[in-house]
Amino acid sequence: MPAAPLRATPAFPIPSIPSVTGALRAVEAVLMRNGQRTARRNAWTSVLEDRRRAKDRYEAQYVLEAAATQHPHAT
Repeated sequence: MPAAPLRATPAFPIPSIPSVTGALRAVEAVLMRNGQRTARRNAWTSVLEDRRRAKDRYEAQYVLEAAATQHPHAT
């Protein structure tokens, strides 16, 4: 008797494993009210924006210093 063909998909659905981010958001939703959640997300967005501006400022300073010293290979 020939063997049964193998299936490409499992016979039963595999539950998805929640990500760490999803788990943290679920805990956050339980512990905080909507206003507090929004405030925390806004604060984090501000932190990321400050980091981006600091990086841009550093890069601009590097370019300006390189232009001031007349080293074309630095830019």
